[in-house]
Amino acid sequence: MSDRRLVLARHGQTQANIDRVLDTVLPGPPLTELGRAQAHALGGELGDGSEGTVTALYHSPARRARETAEIVAGYVGLPPVEVTGVHEVFVGELEGRNDEAAVAEFRRVYDCWQAGALEVAHPGGESGRDLLDRYLPAVADLRDRHPDGGTLVLVSHGAALRLAAQELVEHVGTPRAEEEHVANCGRVVLRPRGSGWELVAWRAAVPGGLPSSSDDVTG
Repeated sequence: MSDRRLVLARHGQTQANIDRVLDTVLPGPPLTELGRAQAHALGGELGDGSEGTVTALYHSPARRARETAEIVAGYVGLPPVEVTGVHEVFVGELEGRNDEAAVAEFRRVYDCWQAGALEVAHPGGESGRDLLDRYLPAVADLRDRHPDGGTLVLVSHGAALRLAAQELVEHVGTPRAEEEHVANCGRVVLRPRGSGWELVAWRAAVPGGLPSSSDDVTG
């Protein structure tokens, strides 16, 4: 059996990222010109085999994830497939805001999740447990669909994929995944270990040395 990997990749930049807007409702905004360049850089790295041979390409229902995957598809020669359950955490009453109070509240809630208090929810939105209860089964289903090796790429969202990656790694008792912010088109690479996963790499930076949004929040 060939090496198996799961690449959780964040989408490219949107205007909401530039403006630090909490943007989580589907379908969401398109990529910016820089976001498309970031997606091309991601596609180039995945297409050159840096994470193994890509055998499947998936994306969340969000427009920014779909557009990123469509660009990556040109490099890996695979059709992008939409999968549900892996969209960004819904922030409820914070949606569309970028004021300091809203950003601080988002980060407070996320810090609670990092500390293990997954039951804490955004006001009128999802908790960490809500997010994991939809995200982790989707990842398990993708793993079951591809038992014979190769690299699965899932284009998803910053806050969602970070929390999911940390939960997947901890599930089998490996060291806690790094908690570093994942920039646009950055990625977390996992491989199966027993019934769970282990961390291969936490590639937080934008690929290709391209610039990233300054202090973006989520999406």
